[in-house]
Amino acid sequence: MSERKRSGKSGSGRLSGTGSAPGVSAENSDGGYNAGMAVFSYIIGGIIVWSLIGWGLDNLWGSRWIVLAGALLGAAGGFYLSHMHGLTSQRNTAGKSGADDSGPSADGNTDAK
Repeated sequence: MSERKRSGKSGSGRLSGTGSAPGVSAENSDGGYNAGMAVFSYIIGGIIVWSLIGWGLDNLWGSRWIVLAGALLGAAGGFYLSHMHGLTSQRNTAGKSGADDSGPSADGNTDAK
């Protein structure tokens, strides 16, 4: 077995099977530009796909409002999908700590109250 297979890394240097969204690398878990592009593509893709479905149903049933409902449903679905992938949550930067940080204190005493 090669070293690449044992270490769990793919050929591109990224961890395989991390469960992150497409376009967001495992090394850059804070998102940034790639996460923004993923959110943008989820929302725009949802709008396009569900608008086309609504347009088809409008032509089939002779109505005019289902394309708008499809666009709204696609936008909401795209935002929901990006939220469920963890792309829209706010994260602390490396230098800042919040009051709810867990782990040992600065002096190493984990029993401090």
